[in-house]
Formats: sequence, C-alpha cells, structure tokens
Amino acid sequence: MRAFFRLVAVMIVVSGVTGCTSVSYYAQSVQGHLRIMTARQDVGKLIEDPSTPKALRARMASASAIRQFATDELALPDNNSYRSYVDIGRDSVTWAVFAAPAFSLTPRTWCFPVFGCVPYRGYFSRKSAIETAAELQGQGMDVYVTGITAYSTLGWSSDPLLSTMFSEDKTYLAGLVFHELAHQRVYVHDDSAFNESFAVAVETTGVKKWLRAAGDTAALRRYEAARRRKAEFLALVSQTRDELAKVYSNAGTSEQKLAAKTAAIERLRMRYRHMRDRRWGRYRGYDAWFASPINNAKLAATSVYSDRVTAFLRLFDLCSGDYVRFYASVRRIGALDQAHRAEALAAADRCY
Repeated sequence: MRAFFRLVAVMIVVSGVTGCTSVSYYAQSVQGHLRIMTARQDVGKLIEDPSTPKALRARMASASAIRQFATDELALPDNNSYRSYVDIGRDSVTWAVFAAPAFSLTPRTWCFPVFGCVPYRGYFSRKSAIETAAELQGQGMDVYVTGITAYSTLGWSSDPLLSTMFSEDKTYLAGLVFHELAHQRVYVHDDSAFNESFAVAVETTGVKKWLRAAGDTAALRRYEAARRRKAEFLALVSQTRDELAKVYSNAGTSEQKLAAKTAAIERLRMRYRHMRDRRWGRYRGYDAWFASPINNAKLAATSVYSDRVTAFLRLFDLCSGDYVRFYASVRRIGALDQAHRAEALAAADRCY
C-alpha cells in the first residue's frame, strides 16, 4: 500500500504543474482507485468464512487456484495482486477513450507519470469518458469508448480481483489474471503495442497450459476455437486497415477520402457476415462489435492488442515454452530503442 501512495504522490505533483484538466483527471483516477482499494476483501478469508454465499465462495476458490497456478507454472509475480476481491457493482471498472484523426490510423496518445505514453485515456466514470470523447469528436477526431473489466497498476499496488472479471467463465478469468500479471513481469514505457501483445501471448499460452493441467479437454477445444475465430476477425480488421492506409496516403479531397473510407468499412462488415455465416456456423460473438460504429479509433484500439502477438508466440516457442527464459528474452528486446525493438522481435530466431 505504501508503494501505491508513492504513486499517488507522483501523480499529484505532476498534475499540479500541468493544468486544471490534468488535476481533475488525476483526481478522478486516484479517487476511483482508492475506492476500490479500500473495499478489498481477502480471498482466503472469503473462502473460509461460513457466511460467504456458496456461489461467491466457489468463484473465490477458482480464482485462488488460478492465481497460484500463475506463480507456480507461469513464473508470474508472487505478490498480493489478485489475492483480494472487490464487488464494484457495475459491468466495467473503467472506460477507455481512444481517438484518431479522421484520415489516419495512428491513435492519439496521452502520457502519464510512471506508466508512460498510451493510446487511450481511462476513466472510472462512463459519463466522463463520453464527455471526453465528445470533446475529441468536436475537434474532428474519430473516437471509440469501451468498457474495461480489469486493469493493472504494474505492481505499484496490490490489484484486487474485481466482480467484472467474473462476467464470463473460468477460462476468461484465468486469461485476465495471467494477462494483467504479465504487465507486472515486463512493461516497456511508451510502447503499448509491445506491452499488450506480450501480455496476450502470456495469457494465451498460460490459459492453454492451465486447461491442459486441469485435464479439461472440452474447455481447451472451445478456447482454441475461440482463438481461431479471433485470429480470423483480426485478419479482417488488418485487411481493412491496409486498405484505409492506402486511401489516406493517396492524393484526393476530403470528400473522396471519406467516401473511400465509408466503402472500406462497409466491405469489412460484408466480409464479416460472409465469414460468420459460411465458416463460423453463424457464431455471433462479434456481432455487437460490427453493429456499433467502426472508425479509425476503433480499428487502432483493436490493433494495439494484436499486432505483435504472433511474434511473441514464436519467441515463446523458441524458448521451448520456458517462461523464465521467455521473460528474459522479452526484457532484452524491450530494452532496445523502439525502432530496433520491433525489428528484433520480428526477426528473432533464437531465445535471447
């Protein structure tokens, strides 16, 4: 907890010299996190307490086993993160605002003390997130607001399990825990694509290992099928991003570019419907994503979590599935400057 208050002190000092908007923004961040931290309940005590509702006790027991697996089998940090629980009483813990110019796929970034620069701004209030998005939209930006079910303070505080993390099955919970703990193991300032893709790689390999250890072959098949669908979805998005990049780089009026942008996004929707109905047996898990507006900000947000996952998974295989060696290799690559970092990861042919 002392580490968290050191973080708060840094945030307050920085906010004090960067204007009123920053003061109010950091204030809501600190207040939102403090409300969660002060509401924590120890997972072990919840399991042992006979007054704990049966369903909650079962969820805590599963979460406790997943947390221990993360340390024992995935070499993730052995600390107090995800060993406490908070029921936050809503569907999302925070809301992230992404923004990008109308004719660019490069997202706007915001820079923060400790965490560096990231391509989104997070809010504990959906209303505040929507208001910020409206302001950015008024400046001519494409915007995208999405709810977040978990977040990491990178070990500055003992992050709790949140009720939002139990919105789906145990496999989903395991993925979240492994993903967020991965950020505590390796985090590179100012490179969200590197950080998120690394965490997704740990999440993916970790969930598969966890399901195999549990002998749950049915859940493993479902998970692998979901990962295949996710890869196919991302391939569609990548294809559209490539098309839009050409549109934006070509000469032409704003009206011409807007028409081409609209057409490219409609082709994306058409390709999705074809894939869903012909190859997915009408699985509709991505319908909501396609039903809401699609723009540069939304496409950029999707790419942050996916662009380098394949490269990290290949590096993991080069390290023979040894998490300690994998993390060491990722740290060495992460220590390079950003341009060489991307090249080194893409070209890796051994475990460093």
